Amino acid sequence: MAEHEHVRVAVIGSGFGGLGAAVRLRREGITDFVVLERADSVGGTWRDNSYPGCACDVPSHLYSFSFAPNPDWPRTFSGQEHIRVYLERIADVFHLRPHLRFNSEVKLLTWDAEKLRWDIETSSGSLSADIVVSATGPLSDPKVPEIPGLDSFPGKVFHSARWDHDYDLRGKRVAMVGTGASAIQIVPSIQPLVSKLTLFQRTPPWVMPRVDRAIGGAERWLHRRLPFTTQARRGLLWGIRELQVQAFTKHPDELGLVEQLAKRNMARAVKDPALRAKLTPDYRIGCKRILLSNTYYPALVRSNVDVVAGGLTEVRGSTLVAADGSEAEADAIVFGTGFRVTDMPIAERVVGAEGVTLAESWKGGMAALRGSAAAGFPNFMTVIGPNTGLGNSSMILMIESQLNYMADYVRQLGVLGGRSALDARPGAVRAWNDKVQERMKRTVWNTGGCTSWYLDANGRNTTVWPGTTTEFRRATRRVDLAEYEVLRAPACEGGASALEGAQMEVEA
Repeated sequence: MAEHEHVRVAVIGSGFGGLGAAVRLRREGITDFVVLERADSVGGTWRDNSYPGCACDVPSHLYSFSFAPNPDWPRTFSGQEHIRVYLERIADVFHLRPHLRFNSEVKLLTWDAEKLRWDIETSSGSLSADIVVSATGPLSDPKVPEIPGLDSFPGKVFHSARWDHDYDLRGKRVAMVGTGASAIQIVPSIQPLVSKLTLFQRTPPWVMPRVDRAIGGAERWLHRRLPFTTQARRGLLWGIRELQVQAFTKHPDELGLVEQLAKRNMARAVKDPALRAKLTPDYRIGCKRILLSNTYYPALVRSNVDVVAGGLTEVRGSTLVAADGSEAEADAIVFGTGFRVTDMPIAERVVGAEGVTLAESWKGGMAALRGSAAAGFPNFMTVIGPNTGLGNSSMILMIESQLNYMADYVRQLGVLGGRSALDARPGAVRAWNDKVQERMKRTVWNTGGCTSWYLDANGRNTTVWPGTTTEFRRATRRVDLAEYEVLRAPACEGGASALEGAQMEVEA
């Protein structure tokens, strides 16, 4: 990285959000940008999560960019390796490689109010940027619970997102902690290998069948020769999920039938009434993420698997103690305990206009205008920001909507001209967030009777979008300057920052 380098835009992260932002910037004619990536390759969560059985629970043709359809997906639900190859191809096809800065973890972002720019310190050097787009993603920093005695465990310990491929699980006694989306893929993948598998289940998930199959050569040939068939397939997948949204957001009682289907899915594999009782959730389906698997329940009934209906509470040497007092011996502990979603570490490294960090600003809960802009942090945008997550569809749809907003944000700055910046007005952020939270009150995520990673430490749902992807796309189609303060650089060196004509026009 060049010393004292300055760029128009700095993008943080090279997963779907970061690469999508890079493509969109190039399409807008902007080439003066860098993508800062802490690892040595692109891929984001699909690079980091390489555990056995890792795959997506959104259909392949919907879990890809609309501007970069892939007619050659090998399965209807793609594995991690296929998605990672897709992202590498995006970097190549759209000529993003010259913009990538690998091994460049962002350590500190500081807003310079006089120069109207962000000063950026990374592990590979320093630079500055007029605009920062944070696309670090909510599923990037693993969360491992503080378990008394864990430090003294003599065996191997790792998180599902930091899988140790050098450690051979064959013949080992393995403890799986957690029953989320990663765990239900890991359990059936390692069960045949280990001598004993103990699953520490704090809360059972609702699990539906996974309608997965290989996509044949003739089908892929058709998609290559007739691209509109790929678009039609994507449109159908999208439409079905749009129709499902009301059950999650307005009429959670309609999900009762889905619960019955999930119970039948369990009953087909689990004949033991006592085990079925352990595995049956006591909350409305959809309150937590609905999981998809055909192999999870069959794995749990194997003779070398024990399900402990209680979370891991203590480690005494190689003995693991559950909340119900039961004990199990283990040679290795695998944590499938999720990520730092509502307290993302990047927020601790962003220092805004008032000298406070984004984490401090969000102490009462994350909030950003249209999921993208936080008050007091000019020219700083988030991709997959607060309340942009989905409970039943593809996050790529939300990412592309935010990229539309980012593109218009950059265009507006170009129209304003000179050194200028946009800072979301606190009132606009508050009005947007109040509306979102009011809608959230009726959703299954808030009324379903569970505690999920959608909720922050204050019990507020700052993660999920309480509407359709169509509504969100409409809300992020363009930037409304009335929702922002327009900041101008000082007219002369050493002068104070001032708001000039553009802001006065907006206020008028």
